[in-house]
Amino acid sequence: MSWNKFFLGFGVGFASALLIKEALSDSTIPGDKALKLAKEAFKKNGPIDGSWIQMNPEDYTKSGIHYQVYKGGISRKLNQGSHQYEFVMDAKTGSILEVNPL
Repeated sequence: MSWNKFFLGFGVGFASALLIKEALSDSTIPGDKALKLAKEAFKKNGPIDGSWIQMNPEDYTKSGIHYQVYKGGISRKLNQGSHQYEFVMDAKTGSILEVNPL
């Protein structure tokens, strides 16, 4: 085998590995996993009755920073009343960026 073929194969393999790494780093968590993470976070403050999430991430800007986010909601009963909350979750990390009572 000649050195040219060896270096060509090495270069193609290296470039492919970089492209795959870059493609995987931009991936988002699935919507059902995002909802599970949100429910776990809300359950720390008491039981929840219901939940929902938009399964497709959307663009969102907060404080000048751009995110891909999931939007969803949680409902719970407290003091004989129903309380509902809307949340915004980072689709890449699963961090809750914002919670608003409805």
